[in-house]
Amino acid sequence: MLNIGDKVPHFNFVDQDGNKDNSKNLENKKWVLFFYPKADTPTCTIEVCNIRDNYTNLINSGLLIYGISADDQRKQFKFKEKHELPFNLIADSDKSICKLFGVWGSKNFMGREYEGITRTTFIINEEGIIEKVISEVKAKNHAKQILEK
Repeated sequence: MLNIGDKVPHFNFVDQDGNKDNSKNLENKKWVLFFYPKADTPTCTIEVCNIRDNYTNLINSGLLIYGISADDQRKQFKFKEKHELPFNLIADSDKSICKLFGVWGSKNFMGREYEGITRTTFIINEEGIIEKVISEVKAKNHAKQILEK
């Protein structure tokens, strides 16, 4: 997994609307990339709605917000629309960005092992350096975790 002090590798992405972009266009900006396991599941919904409800505070702190999961663009679009999310969701259906950040791997739930995303948030500074990693995300208070120094 990428850690504090690591430079974010360059990557291309597509958002919920099918717009293509890349991480180089985020240089000179402070941004948050939060990985969540699956769109429109209970805990992920709580998490994105907490960020939505605190979006003004996040933006006023100078942060751009991006959510990302392995869902396809259509599912991300529906998730954003359903919950009126003011930030973009990245569709990483090939899991390349998840693997790049080291959040894709074996998980265990109720004795069942499977591959998936470990819920993790990265806060990246204007030079593209990770300045904070939140690996124990609290869905109901995620925005507060992001804003804490």
